[in-house]
Amino acid sequence: MRTAIYARISTVTHSQQHSIEEQISRLRACLCSRGETVADEHIFRDEGRSGATLNRPALDRLRAHVRLGDYDGILVTSPDRLARNYVHQMLLLEEFERAGCRIEFLDQPVGDTPHDHLLLQIRGAVAEYERALIGDRMRRGRLARYRAGALLPWTHPVYGYLLDPERPRDPQGVRVSEPQAAVVRQLFAWYLEEGASLSSIVNKLFEHEIASPAGKPRWRHTTVRFLLRNPAYTGILYACRSRARRSLIRRSALHPVGKRHNDSAAPRPREEWVAAGSIPAIVTQEQYELAQQKLQRNRQFAARNNTAHDYLLRALISCGFCGLAETGRTAGVGYPYYVCAGKRADGARGGHRCRSRLTPAGQLDDIVWADLCAVIREPQLIALELERAWGGQWLPEEMRARRVSLRKARGSLEQQLERLTEAYMGGIIRLEEYARRRRELEEKTEAFESQERELEQQADRRMELSGMVSRVEDYCRQIGETLASASFEQKRRLVELLIDRVIVTEEEVEIRYVIPTRESGEYTRFCHLRTNYLPANTK
Repeated sequence: MRTAIYARISTVTHSQQHSIEEQISRLRACLCSRGETVADEHIFRDEGRSGATLNRPALDRLRAHVRLGDYDGILVTSPDRLARNYVHQMLLLEEFERAGCRIEFLDQPVGDTPHDHLLLQIRGAVAEYERALIGDRMRRGRLARYRAGALLPWTHPVYGYLLDPERPRDPQGVRVSEPQAAVVRQLFAWYLEEGASLSSIVNKLFEHEIASPAGKPRWRHTTVRFLLRNPAYTGILYACRSRARRSLIRRSALHPVGKRHNDSAAPRPREEWVAAGSIPAIVTQEQYELAQQKLQRNRQFAARNNTAHDYLLRALISCGFCGLAETGRTAGVGYPYYVCAGKRADGARGGHRCRSRLTPAGQLDDIVWADLCAVIREPQLIALELERAWGGQWLPEEMRARRVSLRKARGSLEQQLERLTEAYMGGIIRLEEYARRRRELEEKTEAFESQERELEQQADRRMELSGMVSRVEDYCRQIGETLASASFEQKRRLVELLIDRVIVTEEEVEIRYVIPTRESGEYTRFCHLRTNYLPANTK
């Protein structure tokens, strides 16, 4: 029998530093008592991984091996090592059972009786409650230590400070790094000068050959802004200044969305900040407040808020070379262009500026608008793309023919099963042979039933697709009548709604369309429908 071992330890169990080795040794001993051995490559361990999520590297590898039929059994110490959440436990158990792999818990053996399943459900619910209780206790414990000034709200030292290597989370061990502190003081002094901006500070830092906190020769605007907005430089530590939230936009329009790392931090109101002690100050409170006021004023003059010139494709263009966004710029003589952010020294990746050329805004706007009008006036193109994206162009006659074929096949299997039963009752075949052949016929019958269900789903999807195509055609017909007389504001709203991204690579222009398939989609930009970023919604 091919058996795998799975062991897990989460980050919250600091008092059991060697428990994962203890788990593995106990599981090995159990297998040895049965006369089995297990090699190291069949041991899957997740160290420092929470049982509240299924996103665990070793568990993913184990599930992949089980799907391939590499194991007949899995040995785990207890259900909470497999998953803390009861729903996750049931999902994994059913997945392993379908693959023909039996899972066994060393501390809590589980049988196939309803009583055993009930006990497993109760244990899973208790483990889930325990995880929530531990998380709440840790959160309240951190807040109490913050308020007592006993815990530093940093996991890494802020630029300008050094931590005590023996006490990295103790606020009392924080000391000033004089070379970096001098740079921070200079940043505030430069920014408070008349007419200074983040760009001017970035250029001055480069001229003085001052390396960034990451050791790079070029500073980024975001880094300078982060330092200027950090209240720790006034000598007061604050915790809980932000909270995690689902990002409202994609970090990159050329990458898929919906992943966890696309979450962003939303600032909390000042009254919700938690004072966490004090450290040596680098700038005065007055300097800090003046810098915050100037940052707030300068936000109104940022390039993204510049509406002095009209750009039809504002915030919708990406460079085909480096993948960065292109923004609108108008020269002094009135020539508008779209310029890649990678052409700026502070926006270049890897220290190399993007080799893309400036794109004339008027020409690109005309090309994209003409293509958009052509797509709207020919809704049959959209219908063809929807059918292709849904992965099936079944004709009604083909569906009916396949349904009849499946029903005939099921009828034939039922007749074979009846004849097989008659042969067993007549003593022609033995019980073992009857059971084996009956099991084969039942598996074939189940396969045909699965195909029938899939066919019914395809038929339902076909009907849904027909309704979707009809709605799209009505929508295109409705807006197609107003294209010729549309104002710039109307064009801009239509472009934001129907175009996800325009990718420019030299003379080539790629336009990624999105078509609203529901009434609610006619008023919502595509970048806000993050969970709907599927091929079926794109052209």
